[in-house]
Amino acid sequence: MRMFCGTRARYQQSRLAASLAVAFFGIAFVILSSAPAHAIPAFARKYGLPCSACHEAWPKLNSFGQNFKDNGYQLNNDRDSPIWLNPSYWPVAMRITPHWHYESASRQSVDSGDGTVEQTIKTSGFDLTGIDILAAGTLGKNVSFLLVPSIDGVAGTVGFESANVRIDNIKGSPWLNFKFGKFELDGPLSEKRMMSFSNTGGAYQLYHYVPGGDINDFTVGENQLGVELMGHSLDDHTRYAASLISSTDGNLGLPGGRSYDGYVHLSQGFMAGKLGLQRVGVFGVTGLRPTYFLTSGGEPIPGTGRGNRSFYRVGAYGNLYVGKFDLTGVFQRASDNVYLGNATPVNGELPEGAQGPTWNTGTFEGHYTLSPKNFILGRYELVRMSRQPLSSLPSDFGNTDVFTAAYRYYPFINSRAGFAWHLEFSTLRQSKTADSGADQRFNSFFTGFDFAF
Repeated sequence: MRMFCGTRARYQQSRLAASLAVAFFGIAFVILSSAPAHAIPAFARKYGLPCSACHEAWPKLNSFGQNFKDNGYQLNNDRDSPIWLNPSYWPVAMRITPHWHYESASRQSVDSGDGTVEQTIKTSGFDLTGIDILAAGTLGKNVSFLLVPSIDGVAGTVGFESANVRIDNIKGSPWLNFKFGKFELDGPLSEKRMMSFSNTGGAYQLYHYVPGGDINDFTVGENQLGVELMGHSLDDHTRYAASLISSTDGNLGLPGGRSYDGYVHLSQGFMAGKLGLQRVGVFGVTGLRPTYFLTSGGEPIPGTGRGNRSFYRVGAYGNLYVGKFDLTGVFQRASDNVYLGNATPVNGELPEGAQGPTWNTGTFEGHYTLSPKNFILGRYELVRMSRQPLSSLPSDFGNTDVFTAAYRYYPFINSRAGFAWHLEFSTLRQSKTADSGADQRFNSFFTGFDFAF
C-alpha cells in the first residue's frame, strides 16, 4: 500500500519541521498514546494466563509480552511443546472490525459544465476492515512459526501478510534467533499492531511517504520477504535485528529484479527508578530499485529490472513511560536517488532542475490508560521535504501534518476473546497539493467494534 502524504493510496506527500515537533512534544505528552501488537487469545488459553499478562491494553504489548514474542512465543517451560497440549487445542485467532466511517477531502478536481472546478468530496457508510486469521506458536522446542492469511476488506482477495518459521536460541543463546519467510521488519512502531484504523490515521507517514512522482515502492510498514537474525539479552533490555530482504516490497514472484535490501535495528532499554523501563533505539535501511525494465511488445517484463539506483531511510527514537502515560517519538531522514525521485530511467534524460529528493519525518505517538477498560490514543505526524525532486517546486510543496485521536472501551477481554468499541477522528493537511496550488485537508471519523477470538 503506497501513500502520498501518508494516508491510503489516494493520499500523497510531505516533510518535517523541527520547530513544530518541539512545540507539539509537550502537548503530545499529555494527550497521546502508543504502540500495539497482534493479539492471539490462543496463547492465554495455552499457558493459563490472563490476557493482561502480555497486554497493557489489547492489542498493545507490555514488556513481558514483548519478551514472550522475542523468545519465539515461548515461556521456556513444559507447556512450550505442542505435544504437551490437548489435541483439541488450535493456536488460531481471527480479527475484524465492522464499523461506520465518514470521509471528507477538500479541493478535489471535479469536471463541470464550465470546466474543472475544485470541490470538497464527502462520503459515509458502514464498512468492514480486512479479516486477519492469526496462527502462531511452536512446532517444537525452539522452533516457532507465524502464519497470517489476510482477506482484503475492499478487493476481497486473499494474501499472506506473514508466513515465517523461526529457529530460537541457537546454541542455547538468546542472542541468536533466525527467521525465514515473510515478516514485519523490527521497527520502532508496528504498523501491523497499530490501534488506529481511519483512512487518514490508519498508516504511518513515517513508513509510507514518498514525494509525488517517485517510483521507489519500498515501504518499511509492509511485511517483507527474506531472512532475519535477531537477538536479545535475557531481560530483553538490549535487542538487535538485522534483515536481508528481496527488493519486492513483500510481493511474491520477484517482480523487480535481483537486488536485495538490508535493514538494521538496535535498541537499549533501561530502568529509570519509579518510572520503570524506558527505551531508545536507532534503525536504518538501504537498498536498490530498478529505473526501467526490458519490454516485450512494449510491455515491461516482470523480473527484468535494470538501472538500479539507491535509497536509504535512517532514524532514531525514544519510548518514555511516566505512570499511566507512554510516549514514543521517532525521527527519520529519507532520501531517494535522483532517477528514482523523478521516475526517469538511467538511460533517459533527467528533467531540468532534477535532484535527489530528501525528506524528514517526525512521529509522536502516546497513550494514556485510564483504567483496564478505558484507553486513550493519539498521534501527531509531520513530514517536511528538505530537498524537492525538482528545484522549481516550492520548498514547502507537500508538507503534511496529521493528528489522530482515539478512544477504546473494553467491555471485557479474556482468554477466549478480545472486544473493544473504537472511536477515532483523524485529520490530515497537505501543503499546495491541489491543482490550484492551495492546501488540501482530509478528515476521517471512524467508529466500530474491534474483536478477536
